[in-house]
Amino acid sequence: MSVPPRTGKGLDVQKALKRRGLPDPLTTLVRRGREPTVVQTVRSTLAAVIAYVVALWLSKEPAPLTAPLTALLVVQVTLYSTLTTGIRRVNSVVAGVLIAIGFSVLVGLTWWSLGLIILSSLVIGRFVRVGEFVPEVAISAMLVLGVTRVAETSWDRVLETLIGAVVGLLFNVLLVPPVWVQPAGEAIEDLARRMRGLLEDIAEQISGHTPVAEAAARLHRARRLDHDIVEVDAALRQAEDSLRLNPRVKEGVLHRVVLRTGLDTLEISAVVLRVATRTLTDLAKQRTRETLFPSDVAASLQEVFTHLARAVESFAVVITSQVTANAEQAETRLAEELATARTTRDHAAGLLLHQVLEHPRQWQLHGALLAEIDRILDELDIQKRTQRLVEELDRHTRRHHDRRSVLATLRRHLRRRDHRGGGSTEPSRRTLS
Repeated sequence: MSVPPRTGKGLDVQKALKRRGLPDPLTTLVRRGREPTVVQTVRSTLAAVIAYVVALWLSKEPAPLTAPLTALLVVQVTLYSTLTTGIRRVNSVVAGVLIAIGFSVLVGLTWWSLGLIILSSLVIGRFVRVGEFVPEVAISAMLVLGVTRVAETSWDRVLETLIGAVVGLLFNVLLVPPVWVQPAGEAIEDLARRMRGLLEDIAEQISGHTPVAEAAARLHRARRLDHDIVEVDAALRQAEDSLRLNPRVKEGVLHRVVLRTGLDTLEISAVVLRVATRTLTDLAKQRTRETLFPSDVAASLQEVFTHLARAVESFAVVITSQVTANAEQAETRLAEELATARTTRDHAAGLLLHQVLEHPRQWQLHGALLAEIDRILDELDIQKRTQRLVEELDRHTRRHHDRRSVLATLRRHLRRRDHRGGGSTEPSRRTLS
């Protein structure tokens, strides 16, 4: 049976949204439903519910809340983080449960026993090697002690903890967590857009008189890029972890290397950009009643910074896009913008040299600004990026080969040892015969 076409107000509303450039609500809902944050939220909820249901079957407690608590702690956003931190999380929860059992048997829950259980949990957490999850020992102990103080049912908390841990681990192994590459790519593109905005502001204001306060404000914006880079680095680390041990990703190493080297390039460029804004600020302090540069020099520098802004954005598109037509077009635009920026930079350098020969005021600031432009152009260079990718891939291949060589050497050593052991027992058998 065919589905009849949509008519009436629903279709009219959808057409109106399209005419106004607004997204379809259903399309937006489906797209948001595929985002890693939404997927991880649903996965954590399902894991907690499943752990609670299993605990109801296996535990004697009427409300085994420790099982879903443990499942929530174990289910991580990536499979790699689950396997690397899951054991420590389980260890912290079990330690907290055991501490709560001891206190429930001895003293129960009072104001002074609460303080004592927190102190004991934090101290014991240092000795059971739970790493950064020491506070979770105290949290688990407080929650368990608050839920029940009956000594006969306290050991059910250990069973619930193990149930939650097993469910959480199996949930992440059987249902692989989402890949967080897209949020990391969006964070990198957002960083590039902020750098482009700063470069465009420099290009717009370099031709006229620049007050010191205005130049200092641009310097402050450039310094804030450091905080943005920290956030992007955190998103990229999460993306790298989501690519490790993920069976749905075929070229995880390549994705990690491309994004990491790309962020390193943008980070270096942001540092150089901050130094360039400091140079312009120092120049503005020296020229409070005149323009920073003559009109012809300012026009050339304005064109240089404009092409640098476009090159930064094209570079971000290149490293965040897969091998598609968009990536090829972005790489072509990047090459064109860099070539034009170099040509314009050389023209501006000639004009600055002529000006310095006539009026050598603040010549060192002029040279510093040209050097900073050269550094950004060098960092964004396509050939340098390709060389860096090859070096990182070769380094990863060597590390992987070294690990395999160690394992192969160990296997050969064990085989020779077994062979020698078998040879030493054979003569004794012949002698006995």
